[in-house]
Amino acid sequence: MNKFLSTMAFIGAALLCVKPAHAQPEQQIKTEIQKKLGSNAKVKSVSPAPVSGLYEVLVGNDIFYTDASGKYLIQGEIIELTSGKNITEQRQADLNRLKWSDLSPANPIKNVRGNGSRQLAVFSDPNCGYCKRLEKSLQQLDNVTIYTYLIPILSPDSAQKSKQIWCSSDQYKAYIDWMINGIAPSGKGECSTPLAKNMAFAKTHGITGTPTLFFTDGSRFPGAVQITDIEKKFSSLK
Repeated sequence: MNKFLSTMAFIGAALLCVKPAHAQPEQQIKTEIQKKLGSNAKVKSVSPAPVSGLYEVLVGNDIFYTDASGKYLIQGEIIELTSGKNITEQRQADLNRLKWSDLSPANPIKNVRGNGSRQLAVFSDPNCGYCKRLEKSLQQLDNVTIYTYLIPILSPDSAQKSKQIWCSSDQYKAYIDWMINGIAPSGKGECSTPLAKNMAFAKTHGITGTPTLFFTDGSRFPGAVQITDIEKKFSSLK
C-alpha cells in the first residue's frame, strides 16, 4: 500500500464529482476514479461498503473507500464499535485467501513428519533471511506435511540455488542443508524445474514477499511467523 500513498495528496484534490449514477453507480464510480488515477494503480472493483453511503474501492488487493459521488478517496479501517470487529481487516484477510486445491502438488518440495496430518504451504526464496529463520522454527513441528514452493525473487543467485536444490537427489535435505546449516547446494541445476510455474502462481495470487505461508483454509500468513501462532492456527482448523 505504501507505494500508493505518495499519490494520495494529489488524488484527493484531483478527484472530481462524478456525474449522477444511473443503473450501475458502482461501475460509474469505478470508471471515474480510474480516470483520475490513470496508470498509477488499477481499480479492480467498486462495491457498497458495510457503512451506508460508502463504497469499497479495491486497488489491486488494497482496500480504500469513497463516497457516492466519488469525490473522495478514503484510506483507513472500518471498525464495528458494538463488537469491536475490524471489518476492513477481515475483508483484507478474505481477499488474501486462496483455494488450497489451486496449489499444485507437483511443484513443491514435500516433507512429511509423523502422521503428516497437518498441512502447510510455504513460499520461499533460498536467499531470504526471514525464510531461514522460519525454517529453524518449523523444525519444531510434528505430524505435519510441509510443501515448500521455491520462488527465486531476490536475485539471479536465488534462481541458481533454487535450481540446484530442486535438481538434487534429496531435495529437502539440500534445502535444509542450505537454509539451516549453511551448506551450499552443489550440482549445475540442469533439470526440469517448476520455478517458472511457481513464479507465475505467486504473481497471480499477489505473493510478493517471502516467506509466505498458507493453511488449508486458504488463510495467508506473511513473514517469519512465530511457531506459537502456527500451532494456534493449526488448532483452529480442527
